[in-house]
Amino acid sequence: MSLPPLASGPDGPSALRPLLATVLDALHEGARARGGPLPAGGPTAVAARVRDAVGDVLPDKGDPDAVRALVRALAEGAADPADPLCAAHLHCPPLAVATAADLAASSLNPSLDSWDQAPAASELETLVTRALAQEVYADTGAPEAETATALVTTGGTEANQLALLLAREAHGTVRLVCGANAHHSLTRAAWLLALPQPVVLPTPRGTLDPAALHAALTDLAGPRGPVLVAATAGTTDAGLIDPLPALADLCATHGARLHIDAAYGGGLLFSDRHRALLTGLERAHTVTLDLHKLGWQPVAAGLLAVRDPHDLHTLHHRADYLNADDDTDAGLPDLLGRSLRTTRRPDILKIAVTLKTLGRTGLGTLVDEVCALAHEFADLLAAHPAFELHAPPTISTVLFRPTGASDDTVAAVRRTLLNDGRAVLGRALLDGRLWLKATLLNPHTRPGDLAALLNLVEGSTPR
Repeated sequence: MSLPPLASGPDGPSALRPLLATVLDALHEGARARGGPLPAGGPTAVAARVRDAVGDVLPDKGDPDAVRALVRALAEGAADPADPLCAAHLHCPPLAVATAADLAASSLNPSLDSWDQAPAASELETLVTRALAQEVYADTGAPEAETATALVTTGGTEANQLALLLAREAHGTVRLVCGANAHHSLTRAAWLLALPQPVVLPTPRGTLDPAALHAALTDLAGPRGPVLVAATAGTTDAGLIDPLPALADLCATHGARLHIDAAYGGGLLFSDRHRALLTGLERAHTVTLDLHKLGWQPVAAGLLAVRDPHDLHTLHHRADYLNADDDTDAGLPDLLGRSLRTTRRPDILKIAVTLKTLGRTGLGTLVDEVCALAHEFADLLAAHPAFELHAPPTISTVLFRPTGASDDTVAAVRRTLLNDGRAVLGRALLDGRLWLKATLLNPHTRPGDLAALLNLVEGSTPR
């Protein structure tokens, strides 16, 4: 039996080329078999089809057709974010150029835990994270904008966890103060780090009210410990942005540290038209970004921007086989202090390729396109007597519901569309009512697709 070929090395491209053709054909076949944004039949039917395609997971003798069969099964059973009717979550259709770059990263398989495993990737990460951090902090005009940096993470959740960790190590046992609109990963991170019970302020209008924050910080005055305020630029439910300048002012007044979770809204930085929505972002000590949302990257592509690089000293760790003192003294870069993870794939490559290929103008155009689509969809809803629009969109999320429908009906309509494989819509509980959520992240979506989505919802609503 001959040994299977490798993806890298001098023969790697020749070994990959026929497999890529097989994968692309299988992706096409699976999408055609699916025939829509989601496989029909619900969890039971999808599970049965996958089990049938997989068969024996670990057979005695291998199956040379496994790549085709399993990729086809995965594609047939996928929720396809590139389908205009798949609009539930912050789940973007990745750019072709970013996906191609990700293949190169997988083929070369660098690991960013020591320089001798990733010589070029480590320098690329340094350059790109510094550039993105300066994008966040450029408007400060302060010297720290030049030294700001960013860590690559698996997404917004890891970035938020790191933000709380850095705050704890810089200031002691911090008390998290955030709005009820904040992402669940923040309060979960406080639990994970054994921090005091967070102060979670009501956000009846969907954003953190400065007056409520002022009252909370005032009540915490006296013999209190350090405080970390977490604001949100792009809520998961409605895409809303907290009043960042006013919150930053309050943090300065009360001596609180500020973290801004911009996992969704951070992509607005690339748009000249929408960047002003993030005014105040540059005043945060740390900022979460997530480019597998409004950045069209394959998962994972998260970052934590850090204004003061001294905050990263707490991540320093020594393992002799990776960053021995004498190697570091001899000039080999120390990569362990860039993450809590040891093995890390070079997710920075796809981000770098995207930034370089599209430039600010190209990325800004994509951002502007999906924001405009959201406004078009909101206009359709506002003019349609069968639907109620929650509010004009802030970014690219639109909340709506059939007029006069109960919450149970709204939930049932969503599940019916999912089970039939006809449309993928999210759900959001806001103002005490359940809303259907359309998160528009596909810049190729057209107005006719939006009208078709409304027709499907209307046709699935009992009258």
